[in-house]
Amino acid sequence: MSLRPLSRRAVLAGGAAMAALSGCTASEPDPVASKAPDPEHLLLRELIADKERTIGLYSALVAGGGEKLAPFLARHEEHLAALRERLPRESAPSPSSPAPSAVPSPTPTPPKVTLNRLRDLERKAAALRPRQLGKASPPLSQLIASIGACEALHALALPRSL
Repeated sequence: MSLRPLSRRAVLAGGAAMAALSGCTASEPDPVASKAPDPEHLLLRELIADKERTIGLYSALVAGGGEKLAPFLARHEEHLAALRERLPRESAPSPSSPAPSAVPSPTPTPPKVTLNRLRDLERKAAALRPRQLGKASPPLSQLIASIGACEALHALALPRSL
């Protein structure tokens, strides 16, 4: 069988057909699936989780008779509310729905909440805030800096005893 040379018209028609086919089969990347998580949203979630843990510790002491700590607890609740306001509604965790879990894990007994533990927690949180500023927009950086200043003050102002 002898091969005939292809005409210029046949080559161009074949190229056009290939281009059309490749345009039909090529899929554009899904913008939702390929979108990397926003670092600021991740930071907000981290800050919110941290505040929720802190509020839990303060709440335990206030409920156990530590009424002197109520103003500290109130400030942390205000911080949490301000952080939640900055989280977009579609990615905000629902406060009424528990986190999904396949198998409930036994909750380990938390260490006893003491004023020294709260003081240490406040110091560590205040020291962490400057490192978090680089991941945040200017308005969020201002909020984080204010929260860090408040935490540093809490570490100094916590009473020595209840």
